[in-house]
Amino acid sequence: MRLGVLDVGSNTVHLLVVDAHPGARPLPAYSHKSELRLAELLDEAGAISEAGVTRLVATVADAVRVAEDKGVEDVLPFATSAVREAANGEEVLARVERETGVRLTVLSGADEARLTFLAVRRWFGWSSGRLLVLDIGGGSLEVGFGMDEYPDAAVSLPLGAGRLTAGWLPGDPPAPEDVRALRRHARAEIARTVADFARLGRPDHVVGTSKTFRQLARICGAARSTEGAYVQRRLRRDALEARVPELAAMTAARRTTLPGVSEGRARQLLAGALVAEGAMDLFGVDELEICPWALREGVILRKLDVMAAEPAAPGMTTGGSPVGTVTAPVVMPGA
Repeated sequence: MRLGVLDVGSNTVHLLVVDAHPGARPLPAYSHKSELRLAELLDEAGAISEAGVTRLVATVADAVRVAEDKGVEDVLPFATSAVREAANGEEVLARVERETGVRLTVLSGADEARLTFLAVRRWFGWSSGRLLVLDIGGGSLEVGFGMDEYPDAAVSLPLGAGRLTAGWLPGDPPAPEDVRALRRHARAEIARTVADFARLGRPDHVVGTSKTFRQLARICGAARSTEGAYVQRRLRRDALEARVPELAAMTAARRTTLPGVSEGRARQLLAGALVAEGAMDLFGVDELEICPWALREGVILRKLDVMAAEPAAPGMTTGGSPVGTVTAPVVMPGA
C-alpha cells in the first residue's frame, strides 16, 4: 500500500510518501517539503504567530493535496516540539483540523526518541549491539539508548537548532559572548542526563540522525547525498571541533557556500554544531555514524508493525480529508 507520513516539525512540514507493507522495507516514492521554521515564529508569549498559523494551515492543506495526487491511501500526520510547546498549541491544532480536515497527533519528546530509535535499529540491525542515538531537530535534541527495538532510556531536551538560534544567537555572525553563552547552556542541559545513560553501560554503536547531523558530517568530509543512502557516513568529534570556530565567524550567507548546507538551514547550523559537539563530548563519543532513517521512518515502521499484528483493526480516522484516511500515528510502547 502507499502510505504518507506528514511531519509538522520545528523547521519543515514534510510529506514523505512510501510504498510499504508489513515485513518489507518501506520504499520512498515521493518527498514534498516546505520550510516554515515554526520554532522561530514564536511571539514573546511563546505562541505561534498569526502569520505562522496561517502559513501552517496552507502548507498542511497543500501537503494533503499532494498526497491525494500521489495516490496515498493513508496519511499519518503528527507534530513535534514547536506545536507541542507553543502557548497556543491547542488552538493551532483545532484550526488546522477545522480548515484542512487533518487532526495532527502531537508526539511527546519521549515518543520522538523512541520512534527514531526504532528506525535506527531497523536500519543497522541487531548486530549493531547497544545503540546510542542522537537526533538534533529544530526544536529539541532526542537521545535514546538500548539493546532492543525499544530504548531502555530515552530523553528529549529543548536543544533544537532552530529554537537555540532564535533565542541565543541574534547576530549574523553572532557575537562571541553569545556563542559562549549558548555553549555553556547546551552543555549544562546535556550534562544533567549523562548519568542516566552512563549507568546502562557503553554503547557498541553511536548514531546521529536527521538534517543537522547530515550537514555537519558533510562539511566535515562525508560523502554527498547523491552518492546514495548506503554509503557509510561518519562524523568525528575532532573534525567537528575544528569546524565550530569557523562556523561561528561566518555569516549565514557564507555558510551556504559550504558543501551540503542549504539556505534554509544555514543560520541554524552553528547552534546545531554546538549541541552536537557538546553531546559527543559529554557522552564520550569520538565518532558516530549517520543514519538515513529517523523519525518519519520510525512512524511508518511502527504503523506497519501494528498492521501486521492487528490486520483487521480499524484506524482512528478523521473525516473531511480528501485522502483515503488520516490516521493517528501509533506511539511506541512505554510512552
